[in-house]
Amino acid sequence: QVRLVESGGGLVQAGGSLRLSCAPSGRTFSRYAMGWFRRAPGKEREFVAAISSSGGSTAYTDSVKGRFTISRDNAKNTIYLQMNSLKPEDTAVYYCNAVPSTVVVTPVGSWGQGTQVTVSS
Repeated sequence: QVRLVESGGGLVQAGGSLRLSCAPSGRTFSRYAMGWFRRAPGKEREFVAAISSSGGSTAYTDSVKGRFTISRDNAKNTIYLQMNSLKPEDTAVYYCNAVPSTVVVTPVGSWGQGTQVTVSS
């Protein structure tokens, strides 16, 4: 059974940085485009960033462009989200999931537990 395991969240002050990791278990995800999503308190889950299977193409939602960087290490079967210049509005539970591409970013797999990111002002 495939499980998505997110980690790296925590409490950070505004302007700080965190790096999230997603390590799918039970399957090699190197053939899949992958994405990061987040759900803020009281809001719907939203797309944050996506990366192609090779890592050569990326996409971001406007609110994180220039601050977040998605990357992957297929040898380690791990996807990362480097988050810099964090803002209180980035506070959310962050999830990863497979997506069809960096253009079509509808999540296609089951959700993991996510990792909580809290940014204090």
